[in-house]
Order: sequence, then structure tokens, then C-alpha cells
Amino acid sequence: MSLSEIRRQYAKGHLTEKELTSHPVTLFKQWLQDSIEAKVPDPTAMTVATVDENGQPSQRIVLLKDVSEEGFLFYTNLGSRKAKELSQNNKISLHFPWFFMERQVRVCGIAEKLSTAENARYFFSRPKDSQLAAFASKQSQPVATKELLMTQFQQLKQKFADKKLPVPDFWGGFRVVPHQIEFWQGGEDRLHDRFEYNRDPQGNWAYQRLMP
Repeated sequence: MSLSEIRRQYAKGHLTEKELTSHPVTLFKQWLQDSIEAKVPDPTAMTVATVDENGQPSQRIVLLKDVSEEGFLFYTNLGSRKAKELSQNNKISLHFPWFFMERQVRVCGIAEKLSTAENARYFFSRPKDSQLAAFASKQSQPVATKELLMTQFQQLKQKFADKKLPVPDFWGGFRVVPHQIEFWQGGEDRLHDRFEYNRDPQGNWAYQRLMP
């Protein structure tokens, strides 16, 4: 079968103006909870898009760790590609692909580094093996073999077997402060429902319906 022949109808629901909320994060939280209750695999997974100094975009999957009206939180190695690119250009885009619900959410905003206290609070909430992995992996750097990485992990595990790890200074979080959020609900015959929220300089949100 040709790829161009693969198609289906989207018929799980509609998004109407009466379902919209004054603040887009309120609607986002509702959709996120819907995905959790529907047992969508990895409901907090999001694509994070950044741009390097040459204007080349790159994307990767990261897990959302908190969300509020202030923004969307995620954590990473500060030596990673995304962190380096954000240090040069803090414009960022997030994408939540809830395809099992025939829904998508797109977020555009500015990435701000979290405080040391915020980083520590989340770091110590992680399982200890995850803390060790943060130390063992120099994210985005080349490694000769998986065995080399695992050896370093085991060495750290033995070293800190009875000790509390410090918060690594090369690891931390970002808050994505949004200025635009779009909600997409699949519709029959490709007549999808799309609503885009935009925030003005005073911090007020307004929405408009977009053509599919």
C-alpha cells in the first residue's frame, strides 16, 4: 500500500467555544487529565523544539514535570544540546501528541532556568537510581559503548550506596513561559477544530478559531 493511501476519519469528538476556558492552562490541565484517565501511553511526553546558532531546529521527547499558569516545567542536563541551544536562544516550542485522543496541543514561549531550590526539590524527589543516572550520563556527548556508561553508573552506585547525592551543578530545570497555546481536536473529513490562544503584553489571553 502507498503511504498516500493511508487515511482514516477522526471522530472522537469536537472542540467548541463553550468548552474553552479563560486561561488556556486550565483547558490544558483538563486535556492532560483526560489523557491520564484514558491510559494514553506516556501522557506527559512532549516534543521540545529548539534552534541552534545557525537556525537549525532540533526536536526531542521530554517529560513534563509540572504545569501551572506560570508555565510548563522540564529538567535536563545543562550540557545537553537543548540546554546549550536555549542558552543562545531561549525561544522554545512544545508539542503534546495525544493521538489516541485525536488531540494535539502546541505551546510557544520563552524558556527560563529554574532556581537552585526548585532544582533540588525535584532532584531529591526522583528515585536514587535516576539521580545516579543524571551523574553518570554526560547527555548528548559521544560514548564508545553502552558498557562504558553502565560501568560508570555501577561505580557511582557503589560510591553513594550509603550516601546522599548532591544536586549536580550541570543539571537543572526550565520553565517554559507561554505566549501562544493551540488546541487541536480531530474532525471528520479533515474539518478539525483548532483554537489558538495568544497572550498580550499585559498578560491577558484571547483566543481565535483557526481553519483546519
